[in-house]
Amino acid sequence: MITKIAWKNIWFKPLNTLLSIILLTASVAIITLLILLQEQFEKKFNSNVEGIDLVMGAQGSPLQLILSAVYQVDAPTGNISYSEAKTWMDNPFVETAIPLAFGDNYNGFKIVGTTPAYLEHYGAKVAQGKIFRENFEVVIGSTVAEKMQLKIGDEFFGSHGDSAEGEVHDTHAYTVTGIAAETGKVVDNLILCTIPSVWAIHDHGHDHEGEDSHNHEHAEGETHDHDHEAHAHDGSDAHEHDHAEAHTHDQEHDQDHDHDHDHDHDHEAEISEAGKEITAVLLKMKNKPALLSWQYMIPMNTKMQAASPGKEINRLFSLFGIGLQALQYLAYGIMLISGISIFIALFNTLKERKYEFALLRVNGASRAQLLSLVLIESLILCVTGFVFGTIVGRIGLVLISGSSEEEFKMSFNPFTFVWDKEGYLFLLTIAVGIIAALIPAIKAYSLNISKTLANA
Repeated sequence: MITKIAWKNIWFKPLNTLLSIILLTASVAIITLLILLQEQFEKKFNSNVEGIDLVMGAQGSPLQLILSAVYQVDAPTGNISYSEAKTWMDNPFVETAIPLAFGDNYNGFKIVGTTPAYLEHYGAKVAQGKIFRENFEVVIGSTVAEKMQLKIGDEFFGSHGDSAEGEVHDTHAYTVTGIAAETGKVVDNLILCTIPSVWAIHDHGHDHEGEDSHNHEHAEGETHDHDHEAHAHDGSDAHEHDHAEAHTHDQEHDQDHDHDHDHDHDHEAEISEAGKEITAVLLKMKNKPALLSWQYMIPMNTKMQAASPGKEINRLFSLFGIGLQALQYLAYGIMLISGISIFIALFNTLKERKYEFALLRVNGASRAQLLSLVLIESLILCVTGFVFGTIVGRIGLVLISGSSEEEFKMSFNPFTFVWDKEGYLFLLTIAVGIIAALIPAIKAYSLNISKTLANA
């Protein structure tokens, strides 16, 4: 009965009620959004960096190297020599080393040259098909398979660079041989293949230039030999015979080379590693001293750097946290204003409602019931604001998730509940309602019935 009366009372002045609910909804929505964003953002970042002590790559911004090599959300700092990197990868202090080679994408999804160890590192089991073994075989992440509607046996061409509008490499088609199970990590948004596949794609143009140059030189050589034969005196027939045999042998060799070049994607070993480059290496060290010393040794002795993901991500979180903290202060300020709004609304209506309270007392209502009536009105406003705020906050997360997934291939789950933090937020909202209603409730409790009715 008291609750029913309270519900009717709060809608007696709908504008005041709506203002209080809107302010509470806004504050709860902002805080809820920040809680969910921070929780899921940190969880995603920390889960992707587990088991990686150092990232070795070209010198430049360490944070840029970490974001590009680990999280795939930034352009790499450059390329490094594969042979030089391999020297460090084979060091006894290294427990695991996973090389990465970037360069292409398929409709915005990065194509990464690596080894099967990359899938093992992220616990991404091949749910369908088999792991890549030969060149131009790929294993695609679960998100890529879902968004691009790719299945085992499908073929596609990659585009140069990170942009989906880049130049299409139509000389070699990638074939989907495996689809990885969902992990919730960065691997879900990647297309993985062998490193020689990346080399072959980008060396194709150079190979054509080399062949043209070779044919041109060979033609000049033939002319020169012809002139030389015309002026030869002794043994010219033998020389011509030897030259014909050598020329025939060269033609056969060229035919064999062309045949091998057409099928170079079938055998990884046929693509030479000499002079090749990769983008980065994910390293896990055997001990901490090596982890610390390598951050100084590598840039001092090479043109590479070794960046610590933990160090850089902590720095990123500290910068990111400043903005989050400012938004939290703003949200708490709005909540304080909403509490003041509830207090003013209840206090102003108290004078108008004192005759109503007196009649309730005459009809048998106790002082405690009058006290609870005012408190219930305030709590109804707070609970309503909290419910709407929680819903609006999650709608905001869906919108942010849509844009972040398009730009950074990072999505957020709006249906996740952070029970401890959101529980504290609910208790804080209830506390604001109780404090706002405390003075009006006490005044209703201490109402003098006879004096009020006498002045009526």
